[in-house]
Amino acid sequence: MDAPRRTRNFARQLRREMSLPEVLLWLGLKVRRLEGLHFRKQHPIGPYVLDFYCDEVKLAVEVDGGGHASGDRPWLDAVRDDWMARQGIRTLRIPAVEVLECVDGALSTILSEARRGPPPTLRATSPRGGGSTP
Repeated sequence: MDAPRRTRNFARQLRREMSLPEVLLWLGLKVRRLEGLHFRKQHPIGPYVLDFYCDEVKLAVEVDGGGHASGDRPWLDAVRDDWMARQGIRTLRIPAVEVLECVDGALSTILSEARRGPPPTLRATSPRGGGSTP
């Protein structure tokens, strides 16, 4: 899926300004270090930029700082995760503090989630709520 120019430009900026937890995870993910899986950092998709993305298993990894637990962030994150799910992408959220405390544990969590493979295809419901469409 393509992303608007504005989102792609923002992703380029974010690649240059990664947080410490993101840098630590990237060191473990880049160059297919995690069992040969290819991850992209700050990957633009639709209106969003994913911290890390593996297309093989349709997995987005988001590193959540403390701000994700307050204000309207939990709701915005849920909206974003729902949008990703409708695109066939599973989202794994890892608190930044967990990455800082044990990056190997965070990488292990990512690998476990990746081993689950791509998420099942979501089926659209009919406008009348009468079930799934084939």
